[in-house]
Amino acid sequence: MVTIRADEISKIIRERIEQYNTEVKIVNTGTVLQVGDGIARIYGLDEVMAGELVEFEEGTIGIALNLESNNVGVVLMGDGLMIQEGSSVKATGRIAQIPVSEAYLGRVINALAKPIDGRGEKEYASLWIQK
Repeated sequence: MVTIRADEISKIIRERIEQYNTEVKIVNTGTVLQVGDGIARIYGLDEVMAGELVEFEEGTIGIALNLESNNVGVVLMGDGLMIQEGSSVKATGRIAQIPVSEAYLGRVINALAKPIDGRGEKEYASLWIQK
């Protein structure tokens, strides 16, 4: 039979308390009310900004454009075929923006600044132009 001593238990508890991560992360989340024709209606994104990028739980990115008192209209930046009513959405805190650099000359990119011309991705400067 194994005997457990009180000092061993106390030591284990103290170690666990010291390792505990006390960082609190507040995330602005919402719920999909309706989705169709490239637009999703979201309830609960109370702190979202106009033009802010939002991320759906299945990975699709959207841009919050129509801010109403009880819901937010989001334009989908993907096909959104896997988005369903009731799925969750989180605000990213980032406004939609496009990086600016010489490396973009002659390139074809989508609305999220991802190259779509088949020439691969490159590292771009950290300068950004908004709207």
